[in-house]
This record gives sequence, C-alpha cells and structure tokens, in this order.
Amino acid sequence: MKILLTGATGKVGSHFLGHFLKDEKFSKATVRALCHNRLLEETSRLEVIRGSIADRNLVAEAINGVTHVLHLATCKETPEEVMDVTVKGLFWLLEECRMSSSFKQFILIGGDAGMGHFFYPHPNPVTETQKHSAYPGCYALSKVLEEVMLEQYYTQYDFNGCCLRAPWIMEKDDFKHTLSFGSDVFGGPVWRDLVSIEEATRYEAAQTIPVMLDPTGEPVQRNFVHVEDLASAIMLAIDNPKARQQLFNICMNEPIDYREVADYLKESRGLPSVDVPTPHHSTWLDNSKAKFLLDWRPKIDLKLLIDKAWNYQRSSEDARKIWYPG
Repeated sequence: MKILLTGATGKVGSHFLGHFLKDEKFSKATVRALCHNRLLEETSRLEVIRGSIADRNLVAEAINGVTHVLHLATCKETPEEVMDVTVKGLFWLLEECRMSSSFKQFILIGGDAGMGHFFYPHPNPVTETQKHSAYPGCYALSKVLEEVMLEQYYTQYDFNGCCLRAPWIMEKDDFKHTLSFGSDVFGGPVWRDLVSIEEATRYEAAQTIPVMLDPTGEPVQRNFVHVEDLASAIMLAIDNPKARQQLFNICMNEPIDYREVADYLKESRGLPSVDVPTPHHSTWLDNSKAKFLLDWRPKIDLKLLIDKAWNYQRSSEDARKIWYPG
C-alpha cells in the first residue's frame, strides 16, 4: 500500500500521519506527501514532493505507483486560487487515478460548508441525502463542487471513492479561541464585531463566553468534530468495502449548544457569559450512517472538547497560525 496524502502538513494531515505510521495494520505501507507551502522531513516510509495539485504533470508524478489517495488540500476564501486548487486539482487527481493501474481507493475530506451549516435553517437533521446548499463565498461552493465531481466519477467510471464530510475541525485550544471576544478569535463569528468596542474590551478582559442566539432568540446548535475523531474515521474507511462510493457525516454525536457551553464553563471555570443575537441557525448533522457502516464512534463530547481546549498549554514553539491554502 502506498498512500498519496495531499495537505499533509495541515491539521488533519499531521494527525492522520501520526496514526497511520504507528498502526500495525499498515506497518508495511508507505506515504507520499504532496506539500505546497510547508514541507515534512522524509523518512524510510515517508516520501515528500512539493508543488501544486493544479499542475497536472506534478499530479501525474505524484500518482505514479500509488494505491490510495487521501485528499485534504483545500483553500478558504481565496477566489484567485480556489478553482485551481479545489476544482482543477481534484479533477487532475481523479483523472490520474482512474487511468492508473495501481490505484485502489480515493478518500475525500468534505465539509458541511456545502450544506450551508449555520447560514440556513435546517428544521430536520442533515443526512447524507440532503441536497447541497452552499452559503455565499467561494469556499462553500468549492466543497459542493468537490463532492459532486467525486460522485460523478462513481457514475462515469465506477470509481472507488468515498467522502467523509466533516464540520468545523477542532484541535489543541482551537475551541477556546472560537469563543474569544479578542482579535485572537479563531474562525467566525467575529464576536467583537457584534457588540460595541467598549463591550468587546470588557468581555475580552473578563474571558466572557458568547452565547450565539438565532433570530428567534434561541441558543444556536452548531456541529464540530475533534481532529482525533476524524482521523479515526479515515483509518476505518481505508480499504473498507462498506465505504465504497459512500458519503458519511463525520461529526460529534450532537451539535454543540452554545448555552450548554456557557453553563459548563461557568460551572467548571467560573467564567461569565453573554447572549449575542446573530442571524445564524441551528444545524444537526446526523452521523448514524458512519456508525452503522464504518462502526465508527466519536470519543470527544461537549465537556471533553471544552476541557481539552482550556487545559491545553501552548508552548512558544507552537504559535497559532492559520495557513490557507494548506
């Protein structure tokens, strides 16, 4: 087995590598990492090549001799790059795989951005059969196009692939920073933009926890997954016949309720909270299919997610950086 790993130096790629290279089941397997901005140190089982998946010649070189592809590379809101990386790049990967004599399986990591997550009302649990509904911007559109392109290769070429659709992926102290009123906030909403400057300053100093409210005044429920749980799902999907041409929601058993987050942080750490009205809506991703077919179970629940984030001690060598594209 030889796996091509795109986005190898990112959050998910680095965790997957750690799991994969230590697993006895895959002790004879090797990895070829296709890196863009950052490089890895090569070992006897890890080969590194550098370049962009938008380059077909490079992709052909990367696919040569590969049996499996784990595709993680992506862009965020970078319109000048997103189509080359997430659309053209995926197309070249799929084309080279379908023509390869060694290829066996393609695993795509998708995202709930393609379902609109909290931008649109979702009155029912979001299953794998619900139609796509990208929110405004190029990133969500790219996640829809990725899933649709892979699905069409199933139809056109009886291609062996699967998509693991993940919501917001957390590691280390990420979740803590999603709740900051400071400029160190990770992702959105940017809480300090939803209150006055004076309030933002006061809330930041007091480590106040924002409780996101929907347009009716109810606390929002939003989906997350810890990177360790996503990595375990990837491991279960590799060479699993039940994963063939399937789409799976890979997420926590229940979405995070912002009121419950605030209540637990008040109970466990004495932190205050404040309600913040927003235009956003609750979403509940249903992970039953992954449990049923992959025998996968997420281990990180609300309290453990919070405890991991607040207990994490970041060293001076572990500065917070967000890299896009990966």
